[in-house]
Amino acid sequence: MLQQPSTLKDCVAVVTGASRGAGRAIAQELGAAGATVYVTGRSTRGEPARSYGQLMGLSGLDTLPGSIDETAEEVTQMGGRGIAVRCDHTREEEVAALFARVEHEAGRIDLLVNNAWGGHETFNGVFDAPFWEHPLSNWDSMFDRGVRNHLLASRFAAPMMVRRGRGLIVTTTFRDRDRYLRGNLFYDLAKASMTRLAFGMAQELLPHGVASIAVSPGWMRTEFVLAGHQTDEAHWQERPALSRTESPRYLGRAVVALAGDAGVLDKSGRVYCVADLAHEYGFTDVDGRQVPAFELGEG
Repeated sequence: MLQQPSTLKDCVAVVTGASRGAGRAIAQELGAAGATVYVTGRSTRGEPARSYGQLMGLSGLDTLPGSIDETAEEVTQMGGRGIAVRCDHTREEEVAALFARVEHEAGRIDLLVNNAWGGHETFNGVFDAPFWEHPLSNWDSMFDRGVRNHLLASRFAAPMMVRRGRGLIVTTTFRDRDRYLRGNLFYDLAKASMTRLAFGMAQELLPHGVASIAVSPGWMRTEFVLAGHQTDEAHWQERPALSRTESPRYLGRAVVALAGDAGVLDKSGRVYCVADLAHEYGFTDVDGRQVPAFELGEG
């Protein structure tokens, strides 16, 4: 069933890594549904994160796009309430302070979206190489500043949800129908670990009425993808190479649909592709299409 405006007006959500890309779009769509969204990340309007230099160079960008302040403002403009909170999700004390603030101000958390991801910080433009040629720094960025981020936020959110006997944790991941992401072993391991994390948390949270679900988008037209193809969201269709892409807001609409589903606990522990959720719940991407699930090896 297609979500209607303000269906989540009583929802208190935390979206991690929401300065740009998937996190920003998820926060926007939650705002459009009326939710209160704590928008977290390291990039503020006055001080962008400083670890994206290599990726910015590959994408031809002089400045880092997006900030938690801009995203929070967009959440509010779209009908929700956006609250920007600077948080380095690798630092336990900052994550603890974030959830303490949420509990003090809102008294609860209904939805945690684990999206903070450090893998972009060491991306060198190489998609296809044997594991012995990929730098070991990819492990550090994808696991210590990726998978660990998701576990750390969940450790603070879960007790708040358990006390109320309800809640939803969504983990953004990537799944290609259980096939191996050949040429990027570190990425394959990290995303599989996130999916397994969502599964494992679901087993322990289920008796408490709390759901944990992994959601896999397709190839998203993030700010970095658009910049790398020298285009923008208004002109991406002029680039044939982007024909199989979807907007990040397609993922955002999937999260809104799950958050608004009273029977979401029945889905707990599984990984869902955005395209499959679109068919089930009846939502579309921003251009009105139901974009098919992305699969590697398609030509």
